[in-house]
Amino acid sequence: MTCTLCPRRCHAERLPDRPGGCCASPSLPIVAKAMLHEWEEPCLTGAHGAGAVFFSGCNLRCVYCQNHAISRAPKGQPLTPPELRSLFKDLVAQGASCLDLVTPTHYTPAIIEALGDITWPVPIVWNTGGYESTDTLHQLRNKVNVYLPDLKYALPALSESLSSAPDYFARATEAIEEMYRQTGPYRLENGLLTRGVLIRHLILPGHLENTRLIIDWLSRTFRPGEVLISLMRQYTPQPGATGHLTRRVTGAEYRAAVEYLRNCGLTDGYTQDPSSAVSAYTPDFCASGGFLFS
Repeated sequence: MTCTLCPRRCHAERLPDRPGGCCASPSLPIVAKAMLHEWEEPCLTGAHGAGAVFFSGCNLRCVYCQNHAISRAPKGQPLTPPELRSLFKDLVAQGASCLDLVTPTHYTPAIIEALGDITWPVPIVWNTGGYESTDTLHQLRNKVNVYLPDLKYALPALSESLSSAPDYFARATEAIEEMYRQTGPYRLENGLLTRGVLIRHLILPGHLENTRLIIDWLSRTFRPGEVLISLMRQYTPQPGATGHLTRRVTGAEYRAAVEYLRNCGLTDGYTQDPSSAVSAYTPDFCASGGFLFS
């Protein structure tokens, strides 16, 4: 069977032990790291951290990817669905506030099998770059409690040049609307997000117009109390960056974005302070600690 899990529909033959497709991944999940992650949004982190499972590979090719060490090629430990379920249970036993599945799309069938039909004691979070197929999302109904998508681009030329996905905005917005249909308005219990959609937008230096267009769509599409929005300023230049991407977001750029967000009536969610734009917040995929696979 060939792969059509994401909007690329590349029809690659991805076998359990043979990488293929744009995601450069086999069908058997490869986990690069699993840990109690303290640097997600507060409603996901809780007292001990989100139970983050970082999957290798990705269906996007973002030139500024902060997880490039694991997103460009398989790196980590292949896990069968029963082994993956055991890992999920270990994270819950450690006190994870949720199961935070990071870049999971290309392993959807195995993850669904690992989750099974049981009721998990913590929310299941689908943490994705936003480039999703609604057909795949339909398979996650009643499996996922919280969707955590990026909404990176509104401009096709920008998404093509930075992520090789000219149709990103069309696919991501229809995906987010499907996510909201599944979860409904967000629900917080004791400060933790138990159900709903939390949309992240990473401001890119020199591209405020892109951010304004994203905010325009959000304000047209959702009313107060329906979704949470995380306006991120944590962009950190990566090796090989060119042009505006060689610098961080300035204070003036971020203040302008926050003001525009609030003027559009979007007040449910999070902003970030300047200290977020440091590499220390990116998990170290080479150092030991937590569950680490090499």
